[in-house]
Amino acid sequence: MHNIITIAWNLIKRMIGRRRGVIAYILMPGVIVSVIIWMTGGTVDHKTNVLYTNLDGGPAGAHIIAELEKTGDYTLIEKKDAGGLRTGVLNEEGGAGLEIPAGYSASLLTGQLPQIHIYELKTSAASIALKMKAEEIGGRLREVASAVGAAGNGASAGTADAREAQLSTVLQQAEQHLVGSQKTDYNLYPRESLSVVTGFMLMFLMAMVTSSVSFIMDDRKQRTMMRMFSAPVRSYEIALGNFLGSFTVGVLQVAAVLLVGRYVLNYNYELPMYLYFLILVAFMLVCMGLASTVAGFIRNPNNAGMLNALILTPTCMLGGCFWPISIMPEYMQKAANFVPQKWAIQAADLAATGSGWSELWLPFAVLGLMAAILLAIGSAILRPSESAV
Repeated sequence: MHNIITIAWNLIKRMIGRRRGVIAYILMPGVIVSVIIWMTGGTVDHKTNVLYTNLDGGPAGAHIIAELEKTGDYTLIEKKDAGGLRTGVLNEEGGAGLEIPAGYSASLLTGQLPQIHIYELKTSAASIALKMKAEEIGGRLREVASAVGAAGNGASAGTADAREAQLSTVLQQAEQHLVGSQKTDYNLYPRESLSVVTGFMLMFLMAMVTSSVSFIMDDRKQRTMMRMFSAPVRSYEIALGNFLGSFTVGVLQVAAVLLVGRYVLNYNYELPMYLYFLILVAFMLVCMGLASTVAGFIRNPNNAGMLNALILTPTCMLGGCFWPISIMPEYMQKAANFVPQKWAIQAADLAATGSGWSELWLPFAVLGLMAAILLAIGSAILRPSESAV
């Protein structure tokens, strides 16, 4: 055990023992992967900037603005007049512009059908949603104004002000939302972008993990491994030491990626952080075993660069990192069961739908079995080469 810890600690010091190593292996990968995830998956908490001008002096215009604010989907930016609103939309200060015309409340009370004007430079999902929400609020306002107007028929002079005051009272009660609906998300399906985000993360993490192969190649080239074998150290201890050292650095890399993505870029993974961490760590275990096995096979250090072309890219394509496995031919779907990326993505999708360990145990068990087999193979074939070429 002492030999294993010594070898692991030596590898950790070589990789992140200096400031340059911490930046190269921990900070930079965490930032790069998190930015890729953020750009791929989008920002969940994003609000659309909406420009507006309220030319109505009555309660209906104020009610529209209050209802839009309560949705939480918009950041409302007020403009003084219609000209400033149109200029702001042309300058792309917001995704859309909303104009409430003058006399909007009075027109509603007289039975007219005034329109809320929506301005947009280009059609987008946000502008369409704003139109639908404005039409919904406008429809409710027409019904309320019609009821208030019908109740005030036959009144004496000055009823316009009285009706407007009554409309204001009704709308104030409506804004309290004493009766409403509650949306329940049962998480029956994972978010569409989750598999893509997880796939890119696995690909990048696998590339970072396999960088430890270069250190093992250096040990073989510089005869360090041969000196280790001449000492009372067994081959499995050398493999376990390299495994443990690389795994420790890998865990720090995973933690950096998740923390930067969640708390710096404010990306919501939509599944428990600890569970996502365990999934990525389990994938790291497989990558560690793969690195040990590949290091045992490669005798010429100059061939280490072929690792990405021969292993990383094909397995990521087969495991569903770039596209859903379901669109591949049946024989490729069966072959995907032999690559760790498929099981890691499946575990993330199950966790995102609220599945418990009664369903998560299978992908975790497969990943653990893959790691054990690869580590056993690596410890059996990891030997110093007879020459440095």
